[in-house]
Amino acid sequence: MTGSEASPSFRLAYVPGVTPSKWVRIWNERLPGVPLTLVPVSAAEVYGVLRSGDADAGFVRLPVDGADLSAIPLYTETTVVVVPKDHIVAAVEQVSGEDLADDIVLHPLDDPLDWERLPGKPALERPAGTEDAVELVAAGIGVVVVPQSLARLHHRKDLTYRTVTDAPESRVALAWPEDRTTDLVEDLIGIVRGRTVNSTRGRSQTPAAAQQKTPGTAKPRKSDSGGARRKSAAGRTGGKATGKNPRSSGSGGPKSGAKRGKPRRRS
Repeated sequence: MTGSEASPSFRLAYVPGVTPSKWVRIWNERLPGVPLTLVPVSAAEVYGVLRSGDADAGFVRLPVDGADLSAIPLYTETTVVVVPKDHIVAAVEQVSGEDLADDIVLHPLDDPLDWERLPGKPALERPAGTEDAVELVAAGIGVVVVPQSLARLHHRKDLTYRTVTDAPESRVALAWPEDRTTDLVEDLIGIVRGRTVNSTRGRSQTPAAAQQKTPGTAKPRKSDSGGARRKSAAGRTGGKATGKNPRSSGSGGPKSGAKRGKPRRRS
């Protein structure tokens, strides 16, 4: 089997915290003949995976690394601080950066937030990743500020999180190599943007939907069909009247003359 004859497929990368299940479900409904493979990667690896062709597109966190990648922003996440359940912050619904002034705020190397100045007191070392930072929070070393999806991903029973009102926010986007904007990438763009299957900007259309939009295939109006039935009925009525009284018609057929009575005999 040659490459052109091979069945199409699509590889979709995603970074930790992103949940692509909704878009995957819609993909499977609209493109059942194109298998979609999920490729979980770290935030540091995702751009290399896209450039190498190991994934056709990916859900990433902005800003995108490099001008050779196209991106569509999808949504903005709430930022939270992860703390032990017995921490004073757990008693309120939300906090500000100033409320963390007395805490050691851990700053993992994979932090997706664009800080101008990290709140609280700095740790002696930066954790390798968010998961490591959460483990240190559980050990009572400090607290960590992360997007809410990452707090949920690394959830522990002995920890909780609260919204930080003045912290930077993380934005999630769909990214792909600009020079590989294929038809399947366009299909995925339509899905994440919420386009319907019959959208004029979408590539995939069912044959039935396309036929409905073809000029000249509109159904006849009820008034036209009703008029045709009335005209037909009128023609049938006229024919019966002519058959009952043939002498009143100026043009009689052979049948009208065949019913004359016999001549009388002379006496």
